[in-house]
Amino acid sequence: MASGMSTAPLTRTKVLALAIPVILAQAATATTGVVDTAVMGLYGDKVDLGAVAIAAVVMNFLYWAFGFLRMSTTGLVAQASGADDRVEVNSVLQRALLLGGALGLAILVLSPLLKLIVFGPFAAEADVKALARAYFDARVWGAPAALMGFAITGWLLGTGRTGQLLAFQIVLNGTNAVLDTWFVAGLGWGPAGIGAGTAIAEWVSLGFGLVLVRGGFARSRNLFDRARLSALINANRDILIRTLALLFAFAWFVNSGASLGTAQLAGNEVLLQFVSVSAFVLDGFAFVAEKEIGEAFGARNRARLLRAMRLTTEIAFGFVALISLAYFFVGGWIIETFVSDPDARNVALTYLPFCALVPLVGLACWQLDGFFLGATQGRALRNAGIASCVIYIASDMLLRPAFGNVGVWSAFLGMYVWRTGALGLYLPSMIGKTSAGLRQPPEQPT
Repeated sequence: MASGMSTAPLTRTKVLALAIPVILAQAATATTGVVDTAVMGLYGDKVDLGAVAIAAVVMNFLYWAFGFLRMSTTGLVAQASGADDRVEVNSVLQRALLLGGALGLAILVLSPLLKLIVFGPFAAEADVKALARAYFDARVWGAPAALMGFAITGWLLGTGRTGQLLAFQIVLNGTNAVLDTWFVAGLGWGPAGIGAGTAIAEWVSLGFGLVLVRGGFARSRNLFDRARLSALINANRDILIRTLALLFAFAWFVNSGASLGTAQLAGNEVLLQFVSVSAFVLDGFAFVAEKEIGEAFGARNRARLLRAMRLTTEIAFGFVALISLAYFFVGGWIIETFVSDPDARNVALTYLPFCALVPLVGLACWQLDGFFLGATQGRALRNAGIASCVIYIASDMLLRPAFGNVGVWSAFLGMYVWRTGALGLYLPSMIGKTSAGLRQPPEQPT
């Protein structure tokens, strides 16, 4: 499968061929939150928007705490591919599916207790929290499907099947959009309808995804071996801690807006969807970097690793410029069109320039995330995530009382700078681990 990996040149054309389906798939992923917000913006008020904002953060926190299922699967599959070990490629998928299903079932069973814990810290009004809990009660039924979907996504990325990944995300988000609109606009279920639509879409997409990855069930090695399963969990401990730190930072951002009032909470939630779209799109290049760097790491090919880092970052920068310009010049029209509540709309329009800067500021840390995930260097990711989260929270606590929502957004932008600096400190060590003591082939021409 991967025997020709080290000799096939990595070119800009190949990067784009891999990245474009991923970008489209990531854009489709981002539309889950965008559709939720747009439907509530059109058919609800600022209380409904605020409820969806809080509940979505809670669910993202619960689910992406286990985002290592996607991240580690991509890196481990790519490294097994680079080492030309097809059986291990299949084994990684099967272990990740088993683990995802078990963790998702645990979330569902423990959901009454989790609900009591996770909604307590939010400084939102009582009616907002009540609607957010209704969203949670409906959405949590999709937990096993969502986490198993992470395993499918990671395997498709690690094997370079980006076209199939796009199809998987289209099924998920297309189903979500149809059901959200029906449940809210047609049946009037409000935020609970948003949660139910997303949960059903997660199960539909899981069935489709299992069909896509059916080739990964052919052969496996020591699938139920306790030591291997334990090693999988232990190896992902650092990625889990890193993800929790970043999710906590985003939850802090939402709560900071809530502490300033429901209008600020709702307006920031609208802009957070812009941030999500840009992050998901630019993560497309980081995901390609994960695959290519994972293969290079598995084959101990330093030249290819460096080339993957350079080419994916060069092309991503061009997309960053386009996204930021689009937000500056078209973002206002989008907000005016899809947000009916005047208070939420005014907040979103006022702070749109801060949102448009996020892609420019965040590109470096998104790329670095891809580099370290492909090489499965969890310790660096963990330390950088914790450090940037702590500095961000300290910055927000300092700036928000003095500058209000300007301080909230300034601290949020700073978080990307801290992540970039922290990961950059570990980059030379990661590159050195790729090829210690090995002869490297010359870099291929563009």
